Amino acid sequence: MSPAQRQVLERVARSSSAAHREVLRAGVLLDLADGMGNKTAAARHGVTAVTVRAWRTAFEADGLTGWGKVKQGRGRKPVITEDKIAEVVELTTTTIPPGATHWSCRTMAKRVGVSPATVQRIWHDLGLQPHRVDTFKVSNDPRFTEKLIDVVGLYLNPPEQAIVLCMDEKSSIQALDRTQASLPIKRGRAATMTHDYKRNGTTTLFAALDVLTGQVIGQCLPRHRHEEFLTFLKTIDAQVPRGLQIHLILDNYATHKHADVQRWLRRHKRFHLHFTPTSSSWLNQVERWFRDLTDKNLRRGIFASVPDLIASIQAYIDANNADPEPYTWTATAESILAKIERARTALNQRAS
Repeated sequence: MSPAQRQVLERVARSSSAAHREVLRAGVLLDLADGMGNKTAAARHGVTAVTVRAWRTAFEADGLTGWGKVKQGRGRKPVITEDKIAEVVELTTTTIPPGATHWSCRTMAKRVGVSPATVQRIWHDLGLQPHRVDTFKVSNDPRFTEKLIDVVGLYLNPPEQAIVLCMDEKSSIQALDRTQASLPIKRGRAATMTHDYKRNGTTTLFAALDVLTGQVIGQCLPRHRHEEFLTFLKTIDAQVPRGLQIHLILDNYATHKHADVQRWLRRHKRFHLHFTPTSSSWLNQVERWFRDLTDKNLRRGIFASVPDLIASIQAYIDANNADPEPYTWTATAESILAKIERARTALNQRAS
């Protein structure tokens, strides 16, 4: 036994997480290496002398090669048959239980005659999660490919002497105040807040995310009509240096295409609007920033008035801009189009 092999076996013998059989085997081999006889080692570790001789022979022939592997046909046989696993998968993916929208471990276990723990293991091993649902919608925009290539091209290959901004409105942000004071976090208890609240008005946040730096131009306004959109465009115009062209990525909201907006854009030639396809908000990076704003500032915020809400949002924007972190876009237009095509094919098969 080489020093390296001894070091490995000593580590296995001390392990509290390795398989019990491997811990026993390592201890036996170490004793044999120290000169102990087969029968003595067998008695000390509670195994048979035949087992000790088999382990000695395997080690002399192969060393630690294949350590921990169970030979074909040996080891504990599976209790659940392949047919039973296939039945669980088939029911999970193609059916629903009576009067419910999805299977649970218990309802599936009762249906197929196994334990809930068995169902849970099958689902875990195969990556099935019937208790979860993700929302999606495949865009039906006739110009989807054209718009997608346009926007992704700005992300992956932005033009020189220009700034690329992802812009959108987060409308009807409520200034919510709790009906009682919250209790602070302490050992053994999370922070608390009442389940009910008082509404103290709303505001709309207009935000434009610089895809290169991660900085945000933000402005809270009472409503989100084309008049407020024009006000925000003027804010962008004032904050972006004059020598830069402005490429603005935004959705197809009607106010973005209002006649007054079009007239203003004709007088401000450095603005270039790029519209995302319909039902494709995931393509606009500012939506990701809005999610962070909600998680870190709005959801647990307590606001006695709309000015308090606006001040809190502005504080979040200032903190973001003091240490900005841009989102890294890696998906190419080709990979997205291939994924969309697969989704459309699956939907068509489902419909037929």
